[in-house]
Amino acid sequence: MGEALEFLPRAFVDLLFLDPPYNLTKKFNSVGFRERTTEEYRDWFEAWFVKLLPLLKPTATVYICGDWRSSAAIQLVAEKYLIVRNRITWEREKGRGAKRNWKNCAEDIWFCTVSEDYNFNADAVKLKRRVIAPYTDEDHKPKDWEHTQEGDFRLTSASNLWTDLTVPFWSMPENTEHPTQKPEKLLAKIILASSREGDMVFDPFLGCGTTSAVAKKLGRQYLGIELDREFAFLAEKRLELAEFDRSIQGYRDGLFWERNSLSCQRAKPAGAGIAQGPLLTMLQESGT
Repeated sequence: MGEALEFLPRAFVDLLFLDPPYNLTKKFNSVGFRERTTEEYRDWFEAWFVKLLPLLKPTATVYICGDWRSSAAIQLVAEKYLIVRNRITWEREKGRGAKRNWKNCAEDIWFCTVSEDYNFNADAVKLKRRVIAPYTDEDHKPKDWEHTQEGDFRLTSASNLWTDLTVPFWSMPENTEHPTQKPEKLLAKIILASSREGDMVFDPFLGCGTTSAVAKKLGRQYLGIELDREFAFLAEKRLELAEFDRSIQGYRDGLFWERNSLSCQRAKPAGAGIAQGPLLTMLQESGT
């Protein structure tokens, strides 16, 4: 990572998204990662993490992905250098069952900021949820919900528990062969909440390019770093496709829809402007 960072300016990043290898043994095409002790993983994480800090604006926000094996180490390092504000847990509905353990189908995302001066747009990430018990007031009018042609829905504020995401699978347009690909909807939540149009979104573990593709769809600038050539080519292809298709599954009309509640209508464009940015085809073992 140090080789690539030498070419980057100081204090240019508004939103840093990190999806490093989790603390398990896994192969990512030409690059592999081995499981370590918590202390070893913490040392490995901190060694490259500190090199990213000079790139952040004083108002920057940082999101760091992990799982139950790596979250403890991530928290220790993040608290040392940033203000940790929350831990998001999102449900990954895929996962193998186990006879002697609980099925592993959740991951964490640490929400951090550089300072007390940061951007967070709660209105941009509200969830449109189907109403199961449609209560009415004394005048028999909907109470905190609305009736539409698609059903009864209410808007709810985004929490730190995300159960409305679908991991990309073969029939979804965004799906690639990357083994740890994040949903575009996940990145859309983060980008809309913690950046403004024109802001710079940086992902040094770009993988197949989800972060850059979503940033482009939402009118942000973007920069990604990826070591594996095949994944880098996938990222470039997705950026080309984003020129013509700005839709994000589960996000429509400026709202995030509860899983399986959105009709089969084609989603409207998610962003207006086209953000331009380079892809550095180098570096790291995992990605988005």
